Amino acid sequence: WDGNEVWLLVAGGATFAAFPEWYATLFSGFYLPLFLILVALIVRGVAFEYRSKYGKAQWRQRWDVAIVIASALPALLWGVAFANIVRGVPLDKSASGSIEYVGGFFNLLNPYALLGGVVTLTVFLTHGAHFLALKTAGEIRVKAHDLAIKLGLVAAVSAVAFLVWSNLMLPSINAKFLTLSVATALLWVAGFGANYLRREGWAFIASSLAITTFVTGLFVALYPRVMPSSLGAQFDLTITNASSTDYTLKVMTVVAVVMTPVVLVYQGWTYWVFRKRVSAAQIMHPERGVLDTLPL
Repeated sequence: WDGNEVWLLVAGGATFAAFPEWYATLFSGFYLPLFLILVALIVRGVAFEYRSKYGKAQWRQRWDVAIVIASALPALLWGVAFANIVRGVPLDKSASGSIEYVGGFFNLLNPYALLGGVVTLTVFLTHGAHFLALKTAGEIRVKAHDLAIKLGLVAAVSAVAFLVWSNLMLPSINAKFLTLSVATALLWVAGFGANYLRREGWAFIASSLAITTFVTGLFVALYPRVMPSSLGAQFDLTITNASSTDYTLKVMTVVAVVMTPVVLVYQGWTYWVFRKRVSAAQIMHPERGVLDTLPL
């Protein structure tokens, strides 16, 4: 479960090094949502570790609730943040000459951004259901298949609404975005078909590619901007005015070329080692945990 968080940290560090102006504006303007994401990820990790430390059913139920909330919140807030970037946020030039966010927290909670949050939440839930069906057996696998179909339909409807709204609000992105939008839709349908045929591996791959294509399409549509300003194009953050020095970018390129394949191979190896399916019968539910032995 913590593999994705490794890539989250890498993405944050890479953004700080390659695009310091973008990093500073994003993390200062979106401070509260990103702080909530960080807290949720911490709670999620603690919940996984402490759930089985005590044998009482109520103890486990509370940690289960914490896992659900702490998993859903980052998925929702990432969509809200990303949709605001696509829509444009109030950026202005400060007295020092740097571009900074001048809006408030509630400026980020607009209907378009909330719809973006619903899209990411339902898409990630569907993706997780595909993975659950891939890694489990028996009744859990069947339930994951059924859940993937239901969630996938909700995700498809919300994503179509988001794309239509994006094209109406930002007509300049139509030509750039059309091809990748069609590719995303085809990949999502392919994932549906693979899930129906009980080909969980292909369903997971299709949804992974659909998510990648969708995100790529939005950045292609925004290019060369990385954070548009709703106050005027002169305040946009672009890959030029937000990037680091040429030397830093060259060093980062060398490090990325060398280290990224190593990390990918390592993660691929871990997935291969734990490739077998897990059934409910294989999961141990001890009646007593570590905390049961303490004089509480």
